[in-house]
Amino acid sequence: MKFIDEANIQVHAGKGGDGSASFRREKYIPKGGPDGGDGGRGGSIWALADRNINTLVDYRFARIHKARNGEAGRGSDCNGKGAEDILLRMPVGTLVTDALTGAVLADLTHHQQKTLLARGGSGGLGNLHFKSSINRTPRQFTRGEPGESRELHLELKVLADVGLLGYPNAGKSTFIRAVSAARPKVADYPFTTLHPNLGVVRVDDARSFVIADIPGLIEGAAEGAGLGHQFLRHLARTHLLLHIVDAAPLDESVDLQAQALALVTELRKYDESLYQKPRWIVLNKIDMLEESQRAAVRALFSPVLAAEEPQESPRIFEISALTGQGCRELSYAIMQFIEAWRISHPFSASDPAAAAQASSPLPSVDLEGTSAAYSQTGNPPEDEAP
Repeated sequence: MKFIDEANIQVHAGKGGDGSASFRREKYIPKGGPDGGDGGRGGSIWALADRNINTLVDYRFARIHKARNGEAGRGSDCNGKGAEDILLRMPVGTLVTDALTGAVLADLTHHQQKTLLARGGSGGLGNLHFKSSINRTPRQFTRGEPGESRELHLELKVLADVGLLGYPNAGKSTFIRAVSAARPKVADYPFTTLHPNLGVVRVDDARSFVIADIPGLIEGAAEGAGLGHQFLRHLARTHLLLHIVDAAPLDESVDLQAQALALVTELRKYDESLYQKPRWIVLNKIDMLEESQRAAVRALFSPVLAAEEPQESPRIFEISALTGQGCRELSYAIMQFIEAWRISHPFSASDPAAAAQASSPLPSVDLEGTSAAYSQTGNPPEDEAP
């Protein structure tokens, strides 16, 4: 199925049915009085988050969604039938905005979340409501109200705990294949990844996090180079970014430090809040380097780290996504960070509105003990063993 993460649609709720101006007319019952019923309610249109859907492809081709009108009232005190509502199922993580005003109508962040997009019109009143002691033959009735109509912009932002950043062919897809069951395409040419891929990383039976791999970002993305900023929206909901760096590029003239700084610049051009997220540098393909070469590569990134806000936790990791070297240690470090984040944001999963109001600082993670345990034994600490 083709991955579509944006769509524009129109929603038109149904009009309410008109009220009826009718009088009771039966044999042997003169002047039976008014008996006009009310009109039925017009159908409304709702959005429902469904975790079994992962793309907006259905709305790329079905752009207009109309609900039925309510039935008009009839005599003999018969009210019109209300129209059925329309339920639009969308992927979890979909942001629905008004295409004309830009107002956010719905942010579908959890399964089965339901939000009203367009309200159906109320039915009109029949003449039965207007009778009184001085108005025994009322001919008044009201028309049904029109339903709401809107032009909507749908934008899918995938839900993940960790996002991967990096130049094309840095090894992001290979890394997500190494630590999860996801199987994105891997090849020896740039821009192999053309849409986001999600993988669930399990460090043991009860501890896991979700990682998102997006197409590579290159210098000039703000001007549309490569795939531009098209997929950066999918990192907006992450709590941690991993900047994957190819530590052993085939072209020895490549300036790794300049590449890293250029990517950070592109990130800041797109969204300041995304730039402010915690970001760890992951040096990939270290299996192709000698120890002295690794030290030289690590030294290149000191200015990159010094240019940013200092953090207590170390932020440079060395891995080989192809052989799996260092991936286990990195996964445990990420899990420790995510667990600390979840503790400091207890309402984020169950109550998105409460989470949005939370202003606790991002947690700092002490990885010294974990790193030492790995370096001495090559295995995770006993209390973290899967």
